[in-house]
Amino acid sequence: MTSCCTISSSPHSKDPVVFDEYFGLGKEETVSPFITPATRHWGANLTLKSSAIAAGLLILAFALSFFSSGIPLSNLLLAAVYFIAGVPSLIEAIEDLLSLEINIDILMTLAAFSSVLIGSGMEGALLLVLFALSGSMEDFVTAKAKGDISSLHKLSPTKACVIESDGTLIERSIRDIEIDTIILVKSGQVVPLDGVVIEGTSSVNLVHLTGESVPVTRGVGDEVPAGGRNLEGALTVKVTRTSADSTLARIIQLVTQAQEERPRLQRWFDKLSKSYAITIILLSAFFAATLPWFIDTPYLGIEGSIYRALAFLIAASPCALIIAIPIAYLSAVGVCARQGILLKGGITLDALARCNVLAFDKTGTLTSGDLALQAIEGVNGASAEELKQALTIAYALEKNAVHPIAKAIVTYGQAHQLPVVSLKEFQAMPGHGLSALAGDLPVYIGLPNYIASKISAASAEELMRKLIEPQERGELIAVLLIGQKVFLLRFLDTIRPYVRSTLDELRHQLGLRLVMLTGDHENSAKRIAYELGIKEYHADLRPEDKLRYVSRLAETEGLAMIGDGVNDAPALARATVGICMGEVGSTAAIDAADVVLLHDKIELLTWLIKKARQTQKIVKQNLTLAAIVILAASIPALAGFVPLWLAVVMHEGGTVLVGLNGLRLLRR
Repeated sequence: MTSCCTISSSPHSKDPVVFDEYFGLGKEETVSPFITPATRHWGANLTLKSSAIAAGLLILAFALSFFSSGIPLSNLLLAAVYFIAGVPSLIEAIEDLLSLEINIDILMTLAAFSSVLIGSGMEGALLLVLFALSGSMEDFVTAKAKGDISSLHKLSPTKACVIESDGTLIERSIRDIEIDTIILVKSGQVVPLDGVVIEGTSSVNLVHLTGESVPVTRGVGDEVPAGGRNLEGALTVKVTRTSADSTLARIIQLVTQAQEERPRLQRWFDKLSKSYAITIILLSAFFAATLPWFIDTPYLGIEGSIYRALAFLIAASPCALIIAIPIAYLSAVGVCARQGILLKGGITLDALARCNVLAFDKTGTLTSGDLALQAIEGVNGASAEELKQALTIAYALEKNAVHPIAKAIVTYGQAHQLPVVSLKEFQAMPGHGLSALAGDLPVYIGLPNYIASKISAASAEELMRKLIEPQERGELIAVLLIGQKVFLLRFLDTIRPYVRSTLDELRHQLGLRLVMLTGDHENSAKRIAYELGIKEYHADLRPEDKLRYVSRLAETEGLAMIGDGVNDAPALARATVGICMGEVGSTAAIDAADVVLLHDKIELLTWLIKKARQTQKIVKQNLTLAAIVILAASIPALAGFVPLWLAVVMHEGGTVLVGLNGLRLLRR
């Protein structure tokens, strides 16, 4: 049974998410259909909010403790801190103990609550707050890094217009449409399901699915994938795949698989923390029980073994160790955000620092995706005056069209202030071209085959011969016919500013290997690769082909993939680091990526990778410093050489040093 109830996909989004999407995609609790919209925003980042409140209460309690009249209120606030930050940790620790899982969470909780027994409640509260803040930031980062693939569903309509046997049109949910059903896709609509055209001809924009920058013509017998946008004429389509098996559904499956296969970069730290926690707890128990056997000290009292063991446990609690990694990453994330780079988790920087290969999509990434008119020429030669007249007529024709080639011609005409020519009897032949009368002279513009059908066989043969060389250079061609005079208009996908210099820096300064992976055709890919000096490229790739290349490189060398389309989403998810263009990027690609260049400034890649490598160095420094601090604070506390307050000062002082070292990453 399919529910018609909907929910908002995020606290600030109005886009609906149906019940089965919520359960099937494992969406976060804040979009649960059982929570009312008015209260949903309270659940967003709840752990981070509670940790911040606990930190504020602790600061206030510490300030009041200096005044004798404020001590009762200070103790009350301290109890609130233990309740807000400590109870969740205590519950988790108990659950871990019941499952026989000893980890760093148990160590921190034990150290914090044990501090109350030796009169150091303030230090214990600080441990709990730092621990809660670290855990909540980790949860927040993990949620950000986990691409919300439900946005892929939005690329395809939820309903389709079904043509019944008697010719009537009925709108149905795509989930209820079976194979061989006949549907109508009107001009401007997105194709809802994979199918074969049985009637009609039109241009279909597949740029987000295949990477091709120019729409392709689809007529009777041609396949059209779900997610393609029909630009011109109406298409009657026989469905060949259900919604569960459509092109978009398969891409969603690829993204999911790729995300699940991502390496867990912090696995080594988890193993270390588990061993560390068990070791410290056992050592504390051992010292409490055996110190009186080796030295002249009682079990109880300030000099007793139990007191020293608890002091050791508190001093050895890894505050600095826990904050060492997050503070460095969060500082780097902050400075990247100011540069217009969104990082979905600081651990991304560590992965990026270890990448040896950068793979680029072509259309929309290395190029702008917009066509530019390069030149116009007569097939059999033409004077300057004839070329100018041809441009004005092409401008007048394409002002009425929405094709990317039309956009390029109109942009050129406006930039060069071409005069406006009056046309009569304008007609658009979807998937073929345009026609009109300029005065009494018939004029046509469109695909070469369409124009070839309007001229003599000899002229058509000459036209096709003229097309060979520019097409081998990767140029896109539109043909203009004025009377019997034939003109070629040549277009190129424009390379983004600063791309050449950026690729040179990546190659020579950082020593990275560059690869281009594109769904565009071979000639276009070859031209762009040659112009940018990219020696290795692969063209005509489907999403699964890109995923295969990226998987191999990610496993063997460490790969960062830069893309923008739906066809890039699985590869972005599977790459060691996925980087997406923020302005031109599809929602699917942005969600699957680890890094988003918000303003599409690809020239920031060099700066980003340098910052990632610097972050890795800072993290290693912090871990080393944290280990030294723990040793310097815990061993003297156990031996009784320093009082507890001094051990705590050393311990927390080391935490501050680690924090300050991490904050160095805030510098640009």
